[in-house]
Amino acid sequence: MNEQQQIKTFLDIETNEIQNFIDQIDEASLINARDLILEAERNKNRVHVTGIGKPGHVAGYIASLLSSTGTPAYELHGTEAVHGSSGQVQEGDVVIAISNSGETNELKATVETLKRNGAKIISVTGNPDSWLAKQGDAYLFAGVKQEGDDLNKPPRSSILAEIIILQCLSILLQNEKHLDPKQYVKWHPGGSLGKSIKETLKEGEPA
Repeated sequence: MNEQQQIKTFLDIETNEIQNFIDQIDEASLINARDLILEAERNKNRVHVTGIGKPGHVAGYIASLLSSTGTPAYELHGTEAVHGSSGQVQEGDVVIAISNSGETNELKATVETLKRNGAKIISVTGNPDSWLAKQGDAYLFAGVKQEGDDLNKPPRSSILAEIIILQCLSILLQNEKHLDPKQYVKWHPGGSLGKSIKETLKEGEPA
């Protein structure tokens, strides 16, 4: 295949996989995860997000997204957690743990440590029969069949699925917090985004 055909093949696979994933998103599981977080917040507990490898980068993004939309969240390094960093997680806190396979040994050690210390786990994995899925107090499916290339190993589609399901969770939480532009710009005053909100708010002020 030439370069154009390679790209088209990838995008066709990616489009089909993500659409199939979206079509099977379980709203009830998202509500369960949302309520687990809301209950923790009512008890003055916090939210953390962790993962190993590429899902670790997803964890950083989701922690930032949640924090900027009304749910303070903290990234927890997936391996450093068993070398002291689990001290940031208190009994009753909620940890969102992300792993496509749900069988990553490093994440197993982290989750086991967190559960012993009294944390609640929201498992995000593409394997509903995995160890991680069974350890969760709530479970969010984030699975695909094809990653988008001949190897079907480097995470591409599965990363998008993890992001999408957790963005859905962020929407449910944001709406519970009744986030409005005035509050949002307090947390995100910088960049073009912050500037555009400030300008909109200024335009709406009475003369």
